[in-house]
Amino acid sequence: MSVWQLVAVGLVMLLGLVGVLLPGVPGQAIVWAAVLWWALTDMTPTAWGVLIGATALMLLNQALKPLLPPRRPGESGAPRRTLMIGGIAGIVGFFVVPVVGGIAGFVGAIYGTERLRLGSRGAAWTSVRSVMRATGYATLVELFACLLVAGAWLGALLWG
Repeated sequence: MSVWQLVAVGLVMLLGLVGVLLPGVPGQAIVWAAVLWWALTDMTPTAWGVLIGATALMLLNQALKPLLPPRRPGESGAPRRTLMIGGIAGIVGFFVVPVVGGIAGFVGAIYGTERLRLGSRGAAWTSVRSVMRATGYATLVELFACLLVAGAWLGALLWG
């Protein structure tokens, strides 16, 4: 696979990661389709292993979706921008501090944004709990699954 195709796969994957945060965009399917595109073009055992793992993880995520609270961003009282900032910080955090940084970046950015908006520490933590109950848990689980797939793809490129 050429460098330009790998860059295109990476950009599609990034589009899928951001798509997880946007309503109506099938971010999880876009990330999986990028891995499928790479595996069908690369045709190595590593590529197929990543595709099989990505498929299993995405199916597990779909099975867990009914167990999580539905996404209702209007119920949290926080602006939509708060969740977007949290999601982007989660994506960056996942790659800066592998795996753990995704969760810490997501929750930490929501807290920081709400602290700036509301002014007090107590009100910010109350808002974080409200955001996480209303939409955060479902978003975080889906984003984390997609980040694991993107990380596996990147790891396979670098070390495979």
